[in-house]
Amino acid sequence: MISNLTLVTCLITLFVTLLLPVILISVFSFRNKKQKLLSAWVLGAAGFFVTQIVIRIPILTVLQSQPWFVSFSVNNGFLYAFTLAFTAGLFELAGRFVVAKLMAKNLNYKRGLAAGMGHGGIEAMILIGVTYLNNVLYILMINNGTFDAVVNDAVAAGVDVSALMLIKDQLVSASPALFLLAGFERILAMTGHVAMSLLVCYGVATGSPWKSALICLGIHTLMDLTAGISLLIGKGLSQAAAYVIIYAILTVMAVLSVFVIRNIRRRWQETEDYYV
Repeated sequence: MISNLTLVTCLITLFVTLLLPVILISVFSFRNKKQKLLSAWVLGAAGFFVTQIVIRIPILTVLQSQPWFVSFSVNNGFLYAFTLAFTAGLFELAGRFVVAKLMAKNLNYKRGLAAGMGHGGIEAMILIGVTYLNNVLYILMINNGTFDAVVNDAVAAGVDVSALMLIKDQLVSASPALFLLAGFERILAMTGHVAMSLLVCYGVATGSPWKSALICLGIHTLMDLTAGISLLIGKGLSQAAAYVIIYAILTVMAVLSVFVIRNIRRRWQETEDYYV
């Protein structure tokens, strides 16, 4: 049996990552019907989906099947982490830039904000939301006994069930707090994505795209590079300490992202007669 607390924390993260992005853009669009914010959200989401899901991740999948790349990742942990962080930032920056250029004729603060919400929202939905939907379904199946029945039927049919058993072991043994942290991390990440998209949009709107692009790339690389701290676990750093450091850095960056969002809003108000 899996505790009700674990189920509740998974449901909270599921709400944050799968439903909250849709709710936020729905309310934002309803309150600003003339701004065409939904189309900006879709463009922002497409900017992430195309550059990451369609292009970068398949490339990484191919590379990870190559012996030389596997050797590189094992023997150069931090350089490998930096490579992943930098390429994620670079590919997503390309998506943000294309989206900003497509919206250039009617680009304003609200549409830039909506594009950022789309970029961060679709990432949360695809990478975390779908996983936690599966987690909730697995928990319900485990607790009502249908999971074991499915496993037994699969074993009888000669199917390898090692992946299913690993999922069960992880759900049973993991602390409920870890599932809640996943939702918290997505809130921090989505805040950062909004700030980065706004930076690029503001740069395009004001004719200084490259400066904004470089700042965006630096922020994104640093945010993703925090995951590399986990490489120190077992090398003088405990898992708990690693989590504290990672989430402290991400929280600080999210707070700074809020200041960036507010600053860009003020600057946009100064360059055009715009009021929220």
